Amino acid sequence: YKNGRIERLVPEAFVPPSLIPENAVVSKDDVYSPEKNLSLRIYFPHQAVAGEENKKKLPLLVYFHGGGFIMGPAFSPVYHTFLTSVVSAADCIAVSVDYRRAPEHPIPIAYEDSWDAMEWIFRHISESGSEDWLNENTDFGRVFIAGDSAGANIAHHMGIRAGKERGEFIISGMTLFHPFFLSKVGAVGYFEGLWDIASPNSDKGVVDPWINVVGEGVVYAEELEKSGWEGKVEVMESKGEGHVFYLRNPNSDRARVVVQRFEEFLKR
Repeated sequence: YKNGRIERLVPEAFVPPSLIPENAVVSKDDVYSPEKNLSLRIYFPHQAVAGEENKKKLPLLVYFHGGGFIMGPAFSPVYHTFLTSVVSAADCIAVSVDYRRAPEHPIPIAYEDSWDAMEWIFRHISESGSEDWLNENTDFGRVFIAGDSAGANIAHHMGIRAGKERGEFIISGMTLFHPFFLSKVGAVGYFEGLWDIASPNSDKGVVDPWINVVGEGVVYAEELEKSGWEGKVEVMESKGEGHVFYLRNPNSDRARVVVQRFEEFLKR
């Protein structure tokens, strides 16, 4: 509004963490930035927490939620249900990062907050971090990052920065669900408008390198292969489905296929 008041039209619900198993998964919240009062949520297979004998190190998934950099948060019913399901099926640990959102906190604050979360996670590599669940049970040789929409954009930038600044932090794989990338060619009015709201201090619009990573998202895989990167890239397309449909309608057959593919990727 003109008076500065902000009203989000998407209802924001909060689901608390639970040490009572849900789908054989427990969860807890940790503060990763006390000065900014920012938290993340850790999801853990209950059996791994409860059993002291024959403990095994588990792969780690770091997840960034979507919402156009404006909506969220990470602790909503949608993401709590999704990540509980993923951890249960993939037998991994997941860290879901909450970050400050625009327009109260414009770009690049979401990236700065997300990097603070990554640094908090890094401190557990030497088993000297503040969270024993991560110190004792994480296989830091198998770390995956992922996100949907704006969160996929953040995951990309976190992966690039980790490779440049923290070479000891090996990322085994990355999954980008419906990434929020834009360019002058094919920019959609709704998403372009979201970016304008999220980045009012930028004079570059859709050519801002934060959002214009490779042009349109569909060419990301092609550009990755051209870059000389030696890994393997796969593209999954769900024709006829809308943006992040697997989160909006998780019980549909096609949503189950997407989530199953993700779980299989995390088990490799």
